[in-house]
Amino acid sequence: MTAADVRDGADEPPVDPDYPVTPVPRSARRGVVSISVVLIGFTVFAPTLMAGASIGAAFRFSEFLAVLAVGSVVLGAYVAAIGFLGARTGLTTVVMSRYTFGTAGSKVVSLLLGGTQIGWYGVAVGSIGQMTALAFGWESTWAPALVMIAVSILMMLTALYGYEGMYWVSLISTPLILILAFWITGKALAEVGGVSGLFDIAPTTTMSWAAAVTTVVGTFASAGTQAANWTRFARRGRDAVIACAMGFVIGNGLMVFFGAVSALAFGEGDFTSLLLGMGMIGWGLFFLFGNLWKSNADAAYAFGVAGAEIASSTRKGPFIMGGVAIGTVLALTGVESHIVGYLSLLGVLIPPLGGVLIGDWIARWRRGQPALETLTEKVRWQAIVPYVLGSLSAWVSNEFGIGIAPLNGIVVALVLAWVFEIRSARS
Repeated sequence: MTAADVRDGADEPPVDPDYPVTPVPRSARRGVVSISVVLIGFTVFAPTLMAGASIGAAFRFSEFLAVLAVGSVVLGAYVAAIGFLGARTGLTTVVMSRYTFGTAGSKVVSLLLGGTQIGWYGVAVGSIGQMTALAFGWESTWAPALVMIAVSILMMLTALYGYEGMYWVSLISTPLILILAFWITGKALAEVGGVSGLFDIAPTTTMSWAAAVTTVVGTFASAGTQAANWTRFARRGRDAVIACAMGFVIGNGLMVFFGAVSALAFGEGDFTSLLLGMGMIGWGLFFLFGNLWKSNADAAYAFGVAGAEIASSTRKGPFIMGGVAIGTVLALTGVESHIVGYLSLLGVLIPPLGGVLIGDWIARWRRGQPALETLTEKVRWQAIVPYVLGSLSAWVSNEFGIGIAPLNGIVVALVLAWVFEIRSARS
């Protein structure tokens, strides 16, 4: 039985209309514009401006452009492959991992991917609380804490509404952060006398080239690995690839670029301090909230479907609420101050997961997949070993500056998963 047969032959609809643990039927599929809107709304993400600022302050502008180009190509190609698999199978990334890692091994994948999205959720909520306190001059801790709790509840409600809720919020939130980004960039260019002035600015901090590329990839390594959560609604694999390119190359790349230009122009790698120094903290807060509302709804959706996979539940709601509670606690403890280290970790640990999924699909599933209920293997060493070795390769590369850590991890995991499966099938 092929994946299409599974999708089109379901007799009963799942409890959750977003199909968290079952293939999306053809009747629920959407076109490339709809998928692109959701993914652009996901990647046009304010904390990516922060990551871009940290990178931009460490390089001359010409070097930064090379870092951005390489990082965006690696991230875009990787996410497009994952997105293509989502459209072909109709499944979320964590449910696809049941085929690759086994019915029990997939729980580890769900825990890892869902957990990283909870971390991102905390970063975004914490950023809103911090900027609100700066905008209004609050010195107490309880006032920004109440803001964090309130906005977290709003984001949770959007995620509970599902794909449709995220689509409509994207139409509102994406223009807001783009206005902020273009506004900041315009002020930055005026500060240095245009684009030509950027090439003359010396960096104010240091960062290795490999670490910078890893940070670019890490901005959406975790979320990109879960691109199938949204591209599974695409009608065709080609639509998914186009949407991923729009979101993860253009959308994410622009955010890194805007953040870096501002940091170069004003010599400030901390994005919140940058807005404060520019006298834009109030407007920044308004646009930031509009953007993070959508992006965090996506993050909550991602850890909701991951939790549903762990529990083999057809309902994502309880897991969204549990993850939101944990993410809010992380925000209250100041997780947003560790964003660069967090991104570096994601760039090492997450991409090899996708490499294993891609390699296994090439080896086994191009001509179709059996129904989920027929899977019997609990843990597949053919996936676990490549993932561990791919992560180790990425870590060593990151520590010693050998090539591009995320790319090394993806390639090692992909090739080993493919080789192990081919050899296992022949034995």
